[in-house]
Amino acid sequence: MSTPIADIVRFLEAMAPLAWQESYDNAGLLTGNGLWECTGVLTTLDATEEVVMEAVACRANLIVAHHPIVFGGLKKITGRNYVERTIIAAIKRDIAIYAIHTNLDNVVAGGVNGRIAQKLGISGGKPLMSREGTLQKLYCFVPVDHLEAVRAAVFAAGAGHIGAYSECSYSVEGTGTFTGGEGTQPFVGQPGRRHHEKEGRLEVVVPAHLSREVVRAMIAAHPYEEVAYDLVPLANTHPGVGSGLIGELAVEMGEKEFLDRIRQAFGVPVIRHTRLTGRPVKKVAVCGGAGSFLISKALSAGANFYITSDVKYHEFFDANDQMVIADIGHFESEQFTVDLLFEVLREKFRNFAVLKSVVKTNPINYYY
Repeated sequence: MSTPIADIVRFLEAMAPLAWQESYDNAGLLTGNGLWECTGVLTTLDATEEVVMEAVACRANLIVAHHPIVFGGLKKITGRNYVERTIIAAIKRDIAIYAIHTNLDNVVAGGVNGRIAQKLGISGGKPLMSREGTLQKLYCFVPVDHLEAVRAAVFAAGAGHIGAYSECSYSVEGTGTFTGGEGTQPFVGQPGRRHHEKEGRLEVVVPAHLSREVVRAMIAAHPYEEVAYDLVPLANTHPGVGSGLIGELAVEMGEKEFLDRIRQAFGVPVIRHTRLTGRPVKKVAVCGGAGSFLISKALSAGANFYITSDVKYHEFFDANDQMVIADIGHFESEQFTVDLLFEVLREKFRNFAVLKSVVKTNPINYYY
């Protein structure tokens, strides 16, 4: 049984919707065609020319990378840099490249930061900074005899989740009125006459990225020609979506002991860090990749340690001797994302090979 690349894209975007990526990002299918039959998948942190050639050798025509090879527009493709050479190599050899970047970063439990937390024994993870605009409220008005059918339809389309609870909704009965105009065929009442109907107002929370699907499902299950509904943005945030993660260790430990745990878990030759505070480590914040923008969030959340990368000299001062900032390197902090992608794809798709790239794409080397 063949699997088109589009099926893999749909699976990945259900796990990490494109709507959750940051504005500067370029996640999604970057080269190739979703209609191609997938012959194999190669997971990697970076899509480089060497990784493309590895995919060719492995007979895999889809590369799933964390970092997009293209962030901005390409005005010329002449092979003058590694980005252009990679794109040329992929197009010439019919290799599709898919990037799943900040949208996967913003998945708290099953994303990049969740995997970091797992490696360090951090549990109870919550986002350091919740993502705004992730939720909406749907209000619709339904004849009471059809209320349960519409409720079931919107639940099936993905509405009604509040934290760990599903199928959450509220309804109240009232009386609706309407007058059908010329050419209408109302479900109840007569055209040209005002009709009073016992209706239920159904309220349900909707993930913003699923709003179109939920509205379509509502309309399909609704008996009226014209459905009265409102879709309103919420200030509430999705508890599982946001930047960074903060949780706790099962047992508190010393700062040097925790630094040793980080070094062993991530195989790093060196850790850049601020002055130790002399306090035990219990609450830990993490952000894979460049995370200096969350230093203040980690401080205000009461973190004893904040693990991230790409921290600049003056940004280390922002710890203010209240917590330890540990910079373990960009590649090093995100290296287990390759395993994460490999595992979820291998579990879901069994009719082609899913492989992990063996190419070392880290551009930074250490001399010690």
